[in-house]
Amino acid sequence: MLNESAPLPDAVASAAELSRYLARMLASRPWLADRLAASIGAPVDEPAMLAFIAEQGADEARLRPTLRHLRTWVMCHLIVRDLAGLAPLAEVTETMTVLAEVAVRHAHHVLREGLVQRYGAPLSPTGWEQELLVIGMGKLGGRELNVSSDIDLIFIYPEDGDTGGKKVISNFEFFERLGKQLIQALAELTEHGQVFRVDMRLRPNGDSGPLVGSFDMLENYFISQGREWERYAWIKARVLCGERWQELERIARPFVFRKYLDFGAVNAMRELHAQIRREVMRRDRVHNVKLGPGGIREIEFIAQVFQLIRGGRDTELQVRPTLTVLDRLAARGILGADTVGELSRAYDFLRRLEHRLQYLDDAQTHDIPDNDADRALIARAMGFAGFAELDTALAAHREVVSRHFEAVFGDPTDEDHDLTATWAAANDCDRVTAKLAELGYRDAPAAASRLAAIHGSARYQQLPNHIRQRFDALMPRVLEVAAATMDADETLARCLDLLETISRRGAYLALLQQYPQALRRVADLVGISRWAAQYLGRHPILLDELLDDRNHELEPDWVRFRADLSDRLDAIEPDMERQMDLMREQHHAQVFRLLTRDIAGLLSVEKLADHLSALADVMLSLTLPLCWRKIKIRHREAPKFAVISYGKLGGKELGYASDLDIVFLYDDDAPESAEVYSRLAQRTNTWLSSQTAAGMLFETDLRLRPNGDSGLIACSLESFRKYQLESAWVWEHQALTRARCSAGDPAIGEAFERIRCEVLRLPRDLDTLRAEVAAMRRKMRDAHGGKSALFDLKHDRGGLIDVEFLVQYLVLGHAHAHPELTGNLGNIALLHIAAGLGLIPAELAEACADSYRTFRRLQHRQRLNDQPSRVEPEEAAEARKPVEALWSHVFGD
Repeated sequence: MLNESAPLPDAVASAAELSRYLARMLASRPWLADRLAASIGAPVDEPAMLAFIAEQGADEARLRPTLRHLRTWVMCHLIVRDLAGLAPLAEVTETMTVLAEVAVRHAHHVLREGLVQRYGAPLSPTGWEQELLVIGMGKLGGRELNVSSDIDLIFIYPEDGDTGGKKVISNFEFFERLGKQLIQALAELTEHGQVFRVDMRLRPNGDSGPLVGSFDMLENYFISQGREWERYAWIKARVLCGERWQELERIARPFVFRKYLDFGAVNAMRELHAQIRREVMRRDRVHNVKLGPGGIREIEFIAQVFQLIRGGRDTELQVRPTLTVLDRLAARGILGADTVGELSRAYDFLRRLEHRLQYLDDAQTHDIPDNDADRALIARAMGFAGFAELDTALAAHREVVSRHFEAVFGDPTDEDHDLTATWAAANDCDRVTAKLAELGYRDAPAAASRLAAIHGSARYQQLPNHIRQRFDALMPRVLEVAAATMDADETLARCLDLLETISRRGAYLALLQQYPQALRRVADLVGISRWAAQYLGRHPILLDELLDDRNHELEPDWVRFRADLSDRLDAIEPDMERQMDLMREQHHAQVFRLLTRDIAGLLSVEKLADHLSALADVMLSLTLPLCWRKIKIRHREAPKFAVISYGKLGGKELGYASDLDIVFLYDDDAPESAEVYSRLAQRTNTWLSSQTAAGMLFETDLRLRPNGDSGLIACSLESFRKYQLESAWVWEHQALTRARCSAGDPAIGEAFERIRCEVLRLPRDLDTLRAEVAAMRRKMRDAHGGKSALFDLKHDRGGLIDVEFLVQYLVLGHAHAHPELTGNLGNIALLHIAAGLGLIPAELAEACADSYRTFRRLQHRQRLNDQPSRVEPEEAAEARKPVEALWSHVFGD
């Protein structure tokens, strides 16, 4: 093959040996050789094509010959550059795409002008001039047009109405005539050939539908009649001419890209591919490089099925070129980098081969020729010594594509499962009981009864057929995977709860059907944790998290997570509803990832709390600027405002379902500041705690602000200081020991920390303080403790709150002499500091720290199974002793 240094006339002659079409054009078009000699040193771009049109003549009389001469030049130019190794695949497809765009736009403008002169401009009822939007579909829409392709078009106009000329016709008639003339101008076969064959069958209702339609007609069609294969086709739809393309995209996008994860698209595209494969076999076209096994279409299907599944939630996947989609799938870990590399190389090979098949005679063919002479030419054009070598390389690429296609589209439920008959006979409780007992279920009669209840329920009987088929395919596998867990009965019950919850959401059933590994992980997860089962039931979109192993292996990178989510939130500004949903979805996904790592034993309780607290900080930090933008009257660019966290978040001990104890502070002398920041605080609280379609971010508690529920929702920094120094109760100072700035203006955070330290270091009478702290503890214990024969890990004597009160007393009583006690370091670290200062016995401090860890671990275990924080007294007896001993040492009772 030639390269950039090859003599260009030699390149033309060499290409003519491999393309009968080029040879014919050179022989019959005297002007072509000089034109090629002058142009083949560089790609042909749009300005060059427009200059050619202007040179040849741009009026209606010259329209057909000019466009056909343009096509001849561009096509021959590409043949020479491609076969000489001067043009990569991207140049070939882009040049052909630009040729189609230039031809369509030029013909449209010329022909429209003639119709306007005769009938006047088409107008809406309100007098706005209307336009024809010409939509390129398929490879034209994706900027991937091949060299002898037809072009798939759809004609749409915005509004019905009439023309404004002397001879009035409807807008429909005007655009229908324009559309017909446009098709003829491009597709009519003249002595100069044709520009492009035009295929209009992708329009609504295909050949039986009208040639043109309005926006309203298209939208109604999508809603009432749009079919799955049309969603696939419309992924690549792109407006070639027409200024109101954004309105059209708003109509098409909800039809193509679902708001939820649409795993049902796998089954739909599998069926579409099966139809194509049957047609290929019927026509004996197995060696078709486009539609045959391992061909171009299978690569496109792999890319586009993930667009259909995820594109509604990930707008970065709403792109058209196949290779770009594959790259983005690799970047997201949806497909492996190696897989994408193999598919991309196969795509390049198959597309280049496709072009060389078409270079022979400018025929729209994708079939390997039967005769040896043509096979030899194709092999030479591909750079092989002979056809045998080409065939070997082709077979290797096709095998790779077929393997990856089967990995994505293979039906894991294609064959009958051993337990299919068991589910089908669910109403025969005796038979099912025997089978479940054989599988190892302890209470087989109860499990059989539950299956019979589901099988006979109105909910199941009323499922649409396609969803019931997915449900039926899943149930045998659920029985199997649940039986393999440690507590089969409990796992099955929780799996059945989940399936009943999502039974009408066919996409989630399709996910579990398509990905058996996800079903196994669901069983493992819910078998260990009732809370996880309920969390999945509330947020079934999280099932998608079970497909990517990296979600369970990688340590969270909260800095990167915050930056990525911030960019995505900015991209959908000002759509507040979508922003709130996106934040909830991302928060739930991150919590679920932590949950799976936690259950797998990869996180300590302390590390988990650190991560959950960091995640909450990220959500708070993102919420503030979003809410600030939505305050209509803002007196400054950035608010002088901060969120102060107390309690679990303040102490970085947040749990899965912990609420947020927060206070809003501002430091701004502007006269309107109190009103503006109160509005910001209220909006922030609403943003965090509102229930949307995607759920809730956090329950919030604002009662720790100065004066509690009767106080202002946002407090100035100075008034907060004044309140803490002059009016706050001792319990409010206790709360201050676990408080920090979680989000907002760093300067306010630093000022708050100074106030916190100032308050905590106030000299206090130890006897008075001891009495007040002990009285508050008795009050809490009387209200919450001793409610059960079980030991309450939090409220009973010797439990978590006793440790917390001990630490708070030590901080408030001794921080004026020992400032290091004011560090927000957590209870365990502060116990060790107090021991180091001689304030408490070191051995008791160490034992209490161990007890605190034990209580938190037990509390965490209970929460994972949605149980109260109560355990058998014997389980906590040893851990209580050092806490009670230290309490007696400090408080004397």
